[in-house]
Amino acid sequence: MSKINFEEISFQIIAYAGEAKGKAIQAAKQKDFNKAASLIAEAEKSYAIAAHSHMDVVSAEANGEKLCLTALFVHAEDQMLNVETIILLAKEFIEVYQKI
Repeated sequence: MSKINFEEISFQIIAYAGEAKGKAIQAAKQKDFNKAASLIAEAEKSYAIAAHSHMDVVSAEANGEKLCLTALFVHAEDQMLNVETIILLAKEFIEVYQKI
């Protein structure tokens, strides 16, 4: 992998994590459970793209590239990890709503 562009990767992570978060929140509010499932699937796809971008950085470091992390990248990681939790909670809400 070539030199890591933290700004580009950070904004990609933030964008896809934000998209995933929005879809997960929409899913948790759905009364139509088929629509909720579809939104969760879309959220998970967006999250996967963010996670893949993050893994590019992890792989570069594992391959010996010396990295100088930026505050923007740390923020992007924080957003990505929060979205993981939000998706899990949305799934739990949907499951509870189905039982009610």
